[in-house]
Amino acid sequence: MKAQALSRAALLACLAAALLACAGAKEHRYKDGQEVSIWANKVGPFANPTETYQYFNLPFCHPKEGKEYKPEGLGEVLEGDRLVSTPYKIKFKENKEGAVLCAQQLDREDLDQFRAAVAEDYYFQMFIDGLPIWGFIGKVEKLPSEVPGQRDGQKLSLFTHIHFDVLFNGDRVIQVDISTDPSKTVDISEADKADVQFTYSVAWKPTDIPYDRRMDKYAKYSFLPQHLEIHWFSIVNSCVTVLLLTGFLATILMRVLKNDFIKYSSARDDEALEDGEETGWKLVHGDVFRFPPYLNVFCAVVGTGTQILVMALVIFCLSLLGTYYPYNGGAMLTSVVVLYALTAGIAGYVSAALYKIMGGTNWVRNVLTTTMLFCGPLLAMFSYLNTVAWVYGTTAALPFGTIVIIVVIWALVTFPLTVVGGIMGKNTKAEFNAPCRTTKYPREIPPLPWYRQTLPQMLMAGFLPFSAIYIELYYIFASVWGHKVYTIYSILFIVFIILIIVTAFITIALTYFQLAVEDHRWWWRSIMCGGSTALFIYAYCFYYWYARSDMNGLMQASFYFGYMLMVCYGFFLMLGSVGFRASLSFVRHIYKAIKCE
Repeated sequence: MKAQALSRAALLACLAAALLACAGAKEHRYKDGQEVSIWANKVGPFANPTETYQYFNLPFCHPKEGKEYKPEGLGEVLEGDRLVSTPYKIKFKENKEGAVLCAQQLDREDLDQFRAAVAEDYYFQMFIDGLPIWGFIGKVEKLPSEVPGQRDGQKLSLFTHIHFDVLFNGDRVIQVDISTDPSKTVDISEADKADVQFTYSVAWKPTDIPYDRRMDKYAKYSFLPQHLEIHWFSIVNSCVTVLLLTGFLATILMRVLKNDFIKYSSARDDEALEDGEETGWKLVHGDVFRFPPYLNVFCAVVGTGTQILVMALVIFCLSLLGTYYPYNGGAMLTSVVVLYALTAGIAGYVSAALYKIMGGTNWVRNVLTTTMLFCGPLLAMFSYLNTVAWVYGTTAALPFGTIVIIVVIWALVTFPLTVVGGIMGKNTKAEFNAPCRTTKYPREIPPLPWYRQTLPQMLMAGFLPFSAIYIELYYIFASVWGHKVYTIYSILFIVFIILIIVTAFITIALTYFQLAVEDHRWWWRSIMCGGSTALFIYAYCFYYWYARSDMNGLMQASFYFGYMLMVCYGFFLMLGSVGFRASLSFVRHIYKAIKCE
């Protein structure tokens, strides 16, 4: 019954996330001459995708009727979107040429803002009928150093004209493209004052593209032939890794185990045992099921890792069903928040049930540990990063109202479900039922070489799973920390499954080798080795920052390394729980197959 309840909870989480992800997906229809709203979103340096500011932080033309902010969903706010009305007047199917937006006299302060923005390669983002468009504020031209009157050998030009190309099919907007006129610029390199007239033009063109295909334009990057070729190479690379590892286990590990089973099964008389035939992993049968130290934290790690695994699988299911598409209002972030809250009961149940089975009694402390194991570090990191974003004045700083909503979700959904799951877990009737009796006193572990220690074993365990995913990591990073779009969720799901399989296999192999040298402390080691791929992913973060991106500055570095640290921590918990489950099944299997007194 409890398993069914947890299954229903996971299904409810999936449906709720899907509904929230699809919320707001409206099919706008227009009549001829009807106004089409243009919402300005944000501006920021192109190299730093997280360092974005509100559109009117720069002295652009303001609407005469005053600014109107568009209501936004949770995911949009988390993404840093702040949609505001603009003075652009666009009407359905009505072309415009040289329309005046406004005429402004820019003083030194205004020009300094524009100069800094142009020098740092600022871009702006707008939305027309839910379709995103981007453009640059100005351009930088290199000038020979001998030209007098030019600062730093650069000419800074501000774009003053924007042209909109709008494609329509019937009564719907299908595609929007934006361009600037290089001949209509203002030199702002050294001026203290400037009279600037901002203009725009609009051209409407019919198209045969259906409305339900209008977002395909933004996903084309992922499906370019050269990129698809690399993605499939990634799949082949991952599959080869799995085959090699599987072949290793089948030909080496299983053969050794078969010989061990034959040897240990034949050693049934006391004289044979006294002659020393009981060696290797058979020798530690009285200690191998001795429960690990720090049992409370251990169970919380397994429970939280299981929750994150379930959440990831549900996200993949929704992705494969087509729930997420580019620029759909932060639907994926909304789903992550909702799913984490709704799957909290899984963490509570798994942690409390394992804690109860292993003889734990203080279930209240276990529930609290499970609740804070991931939320605690995330809260600390969020507090620091939100403070940095607030000091910089960027849109990455969450408004107070959004923070209250997240706190309410945690207090009214996440924490109560964790407690409910914990109560169900502590009342479980399941028992551990170890194949071998545990001795009263632990056996002394013989001296081990340095490469048998935890850290070298973690490095060996994490390398193979990382090698199976590192090609896809670039595209994921370019999407999350860049301006590319990643939409090939099917390939990503295959790579994710391969990652889980490789992690389980390599952890089993290392657990066997650990027991073979009479080291029975495999419990925590299986989690450490399983989750060690996260160390390689975080190391890749540094490589990507310095070698593959142009990101810079304290604000961007704080968000990049801070949130990637939390992502890698989540990966560590998830893959650590996978490694433990695989090792536990393996250890149970081999000790059931031999006679243990």
